[in-house]
Amino acid sequence: MASKWRKAKMALGLNSCLYVPKTLDDAPPAAGTGFSDGSALSPTVSQVESQRPRTPTTPTPSSSGLRLPKHTGKSSKAICSICLTTMKPGQGHAIFTAECSHSFHFHCITSNVKHGNQICPVCRAKWKEVPFQNPASNLSSRQSRISRGIWPQDDGWMTVVQRLPHPRPDANRHISPLRQAHEPGVFDDDELVDHQPEATAKSSSDNTYFNDRSIGEIEIKTYPEVSSVARSASHSNFNILLHLKAPIGGGEQHYGEDQANPPLISQNPRAPVDLVTVLDISGSMAGTKLVLLKRAMGFVIQNLGPSDRLSVIAFSSTARRLFPLRRMTDAGKQEALQAVNALISNGGTNIAEGLRKGAKVMTDRKCKSPVSSIILLSDGQDTYTITSPRANSRTDYQSLLPSSLHRGSGAGPHIPVHSFGFGADHDAVSMHSISEASGGTFSFIEAESVIQDAFAQCIGGLLSVVVQELQVVVDCVNPRLRLNSIKAGNYISTVTADARMGFIEVGDLYAEEERDFLVILDIPIDKYSADMTLVKIKCHYKDPITKELVTLEESRNVVIQRPETTGQLSVSMEVDRQRNRVCAAEAMAEARAAAERGDLTAAVSVLEHCRKQLSETVSAQAGDRLCVALGAELKEMQERMANRRVYESSGRAYVLSGLSSHSWQRATARGDSMDSTTLMHAYQTPSMVDMVTRSQTMYFGSPSPQLAARPARSFSTQPQPR
Repeated sequence: MASKWRKAKMALGLNSCLYVPKTLDDAPPAAGTGFSDGSALSPTVSQVESQRPRTPTTPTPSSSGLRLPKHTGKSSKAICSICLTTMKPGQGHAIFTAECSHSFHFHCITSNVKHGNQICPVCRAKWKEVPFQNPASNLSSRQSRISRGIWPQDDGWMTVVQRLPHPRPDANRHISPLRQAHEPGVFDDDELVDHQPEATAKSSSDNTYFNDRSIGEIEIKTYPEVSSVARSASHSNFNILLHLKAPIGGGEQHYGEDQANPPLISQNPRAPVDLVTVLDISGSMAGTKLVLLKRAMGFVIQNLGPSDRLSVIAFSSTARRLFPLRRMTDAGKQEALQAVNALISNGGTNIAEGLRKGAKVMTDRKCKSPVSSIILLSDGQDTYTITSPRANSRTDYQSLLPSSLHRGSGAGPHIPVHSFGFGADHDAVSMHSISEASGGTFSFIEAESVIQDAFAQCIGGLLSVVVQELQVVVDCVNPRLRLNSIKAGNYISTVTADARMGFIEVGDLYAEEERDFLVILDIPIDKYSADMTLVKIKCHYKDPITKELVTLEESRNVVIQRPETTGQLSVSMEVDRQRNRVCAAEAMAEARAAAERGDLTAAVSVLEHCRKQLSETVSAQAGDRLCVALGAELKEMQERMANRRVYESSGRAYVLSGLSSHSWQRATARGDSMDSTTLMHAYQTPSMVDMVTRSQTMYFGSPSPQLAARPARSFSTQPQPR
C-alpha cells in the first residue's frame, strides 16, 4: 500500500494525494498566470484533468492514469477522525489526504487548521502542507498556491497551500521549468521604434528654451603637472591631466535669469533606450526581497518614456522572457507592471541562462534604439554553469556572459550589463566579472531597502546619454617627446609603436558626466626654447540624437615654459587629486588580490599604507574633499577585511563595487546607503541625483513632479586650466 501511495505522489509531483469530485456545474479550469518553477504540474496530469467526465466519479486507473488506494467501509481510513462520519467518494464532500496518509473531510480539516494548527489529529505528525479553502485572504507572503489553473476556484473545492522551500534550495534537485507560453525561436517581435525625437515640453518662443535638436559640445581641458621645467633639466613621468565633461542632455531642466521661478524644461530630446532587465526569482528571493524587487521595477517602468522599450527576463532554474521588447506607452507600462507583479520565487539560480535569454532579445530585435543596456540582479550563485575550479586553475566567470555581450566582440553595438549583487549571499566575483567584461558597472546592494534607489541611479544615467562612441586622441607636438603610458582605468588605451600618439576608447557619456585621464611622458632637456608645446587633444564621437559624427579639437595645445631656472613650483591641485584617485584604485586592487590569497593582514597593510601616502599629498593638506572621501573609503575597506567572515559576507562585494566605480569613473551603489550627500558618490551626475531623489521622496504611482536639476557631485570648484 505504501509503495502505491509513493508512486501516486511522484506522478502528481506533490507531497499529498488529492481527490476532488466534479459535477455538471463545474466550470472548466482557468489557465494559471503565475510564473513559478514549482507552480506547474506535469502535462500528463493536466491532460488527465481535462479528460475526466463531468459527472461525479471515483478515480480509476483508466480515468486518471494513477492507481490510488481503495477505501472500504471496514477500513479505519473511511471514517473522518474529526466528525466521525463516513468518507465515501461521490457524496459531494471533498476528501483531503495528508502527507502522513490520514484522510479527512476537507471542510473538517480546514476548520481544524485555519488557526495555525499543523498537527495531524490522528498521528500527531507535523505537516509541511496544509489545506486551505478560498478565498485566500490570509496567505502568508512566503506561501504559494499550487496549480491554481487546475483546481476550480470555488469555496466548495479543495486547494492545497504549499510552503516555499528553504531560501537556499538544493540546486541538484529537480525543478520544473518556468510555466510559460511558447516562445518563438527568434525574438524579432519587438515593437517598432518611434524615430521621431520626443520633446519633453511644448515648444515656446521664450529664449530660455533650447530649440536645437543636437547636443552641445564636449568640454575639453588640460592641466600640466607643473607650469614650467628648467631648460637644463629633464622631467621623467611628467603628468598631464586630460579633463572631459559631457554637455547638458535632452530632458534636463534649465533656469532662466530669475532663479526664484520654477525651472523650465529643455526642448532637447534625449536618446531613446532599449532596456532588458534580467531578474533573479529563485527561491532565495522569496518574501521581502521579491516584494522590494517588484516595487523597484515598478519605479523603473513608470519612469521610462513612450519612446523607450523594455523587456523583462525572469530566471531561476531556467529563464523566460515575460514579454517582447515593447515601448513604454501607457499600454506597454500596464503590461509590464502586470508581468512583474505576477512573478513568484522558486527554484535554483541559473544566471547564465538568464543572460543568454537577455542577449538573444538584443541580438534578434528588428529595430535598435540609440542606447541599449541590460540590468542584471541576483542574490545567489550560479550553480548550473560555474563549477568548482580544479587545483592550480581559476574559475572562468566570464563564461556566464554570452559572447555577443563581450566588450569589443564586434557583434554589433556595445551593450553593457550593469549588475547588482543583492544581499550577503550573492557571488560578487561573478557579478563583477560579468559587468567588467561587458563594459558595465557592478553595484553592491547590502540593505534590501535601497534596491529601488540603486535602480533609480542606474536608469538616471541611461536616460541621459548624450555622447556615444567617444574616442580621445593624444598627439605629441614636439618631435622629441614620447608617450610613456596613459592612466585610463578600465577604458581601453593604446600607444602607437613610435610612442607619438595615444588613443582612449571612452564610449558613452551621460549628461554632464566627467572623465579624467592622466597622460604620462618624459620631458627632455631643451637649452634653446623659451617654451615647449607638449601635446594636442582631439575627440571623435557620435551625437545619439542626430547620428552625426563630431570631431572636436582643443582650442589650445598643452604648453609649458622652459626658463633658465625655476624656483619652488606648485603642483597642480587638479593633477594631484587625480593621481590620488588612481593610487587609491591601485591599492584597492592590490588589497583585494591579497585578500583572495587568504592574507588579510597584507591586504589591510596595503590600504593603510595608501591612506598614509594620501595624507601627505598637496591636495590632502589643502583639505581636498576627494582626498578625504578616498581616505574614508579605504578605512571602510580595512574594517570590512577585519576577518575572513566579514570579508566573505560584505568586504569582497564592497571592494569590488568600489573598484568598478573608480575604474569606470561612474557612480555605483555600495553598502547600505544611497545618500547623495555622502562623499562616496563622487561620480553622480545631476540626472542620477534627480532620479534618486525622486525615488526617495515620491510615493509609487503618484504623479511625477518636475524636479530641479542639481549640480553634479563634484569635490572641487570649477577648475581653471594652468
